[in-house]
Amino acid sequence: MKELIIKNEQETRLFALDLAKKLEKGSLVALSGDLGTGKTALTKYIAEGLGVTETVTSPTFTIIQEYRSGRLPLYHFDVYRVNDEEELFEIGYEEYFYGDGVCVVEWADLIDELIPEDALRIHIEYGKAPEERIYTCSF
Repeated sequence: MKELIIKNEQETRLFALDLAKKLEKGSLVALSGDLGTGKTALTKYIAEGLGVTETVTSPTFTIIQEYRSGRLPLYHFDVYRVNDEEELFEIGYEEYFYGDGVCVVEWADLIDELIPEDALRIHIEYGKAPEERIYTCSF
């Protein structure tokens, strides 16, 4: 486990751009943390780093958004409103998790048993300053 203190949104962006360079086909980034800690913002910057040109929005009500304009497809999941694993089976989550692109899963802790062992896990917490965040990374 590695802990990083991210002081502001610019540092969030730089972290995400660097992370995106390392992502490859089949990578899964599992994000967890309280509401408002910046999971979607981090995802937007990962998308930027992958070269995604579409506007990235939170898929809270659709569970998944697909973006195909980058160097790899990006599959952005928000499982906050998933009631049971069956919903994910119905949309074929395994094809995404083990497929041809990069998956970013917000609220991944809610479906922890479905997250692959080799996932890159990032837990985000509020820091001491208003914009500060603490990232606990397991990669």
